[in-house]
Amino acid sequence: MPKRGYHHGNLKQALINASLTLIETKGPTGFTLSEAAKTAGVTPAAVYRHFEGREDLIAEAARQGYEIFADLMEFAYQSGQPSALAAFEATGRAYLAFARKYPGHYIAMFESGISVNRTPDLAMVANRANGVLEKAATDLSEHIPADKRPPASMFSAHIWAMSHGVVELFARNSPGRASPFPPEDLLETGIGIYLRGLGLIDPDA
Repeated sequence: MPKRGYHHGNLKQALINASLTLIETKGPTGFTLSEAAKTAGVTPAAVYRHFEGREDLIAEAARQGYEIFADLMEFAYQSGQPSALAAFEATGRAYLAFARKYPGHYIAMFESGISVNRTPDLAMVANRANGVLEKAATDLSEHIPADKRPPASMFSAHIWAMSHGVVELFARNSPGRASPFPPEDLLETGIGIYLRGLGLIDPDA
């Protein structure tokens, strides 16, 4: 007869789902492995069949988040084709949409202190997500004269930082950070100002 708790079709995924719920409600350091086990409906000992510690559990939640994130970014990039400008702007919006729809994954990825280099699999998928934005930046930078063209990696890092800042300050209900403008508008206008500065959008548009 199987042990209690092992009737789960996928115990490992049940634990990850439990951790995402706890991350959203208590933060990445606000729960124990025992709480994750209890939330998943298994014994604490069952957790150690898959994870050595809480950080390993959070790292796997982050890895799965990056998989979703990379897919969303790729979809956004493709949705803007064949316009390099539309594709680039779509990837910025996808960042904000991901943070809204997958808060537990977002926190595990960007607010938990877990390094993307913790495991090779995590590093690989994080690089895939970053690569989509850099690809969009590379396409768009072809429209800038070579002598005025910033490296695509810098270009994409600027937009990533802007997107992350809007999410952290205004889209994640940070106390005392209320904005009179919707986060989507802040990001859209911020990207617009940046692209005008590079000469990619008509100053009068």
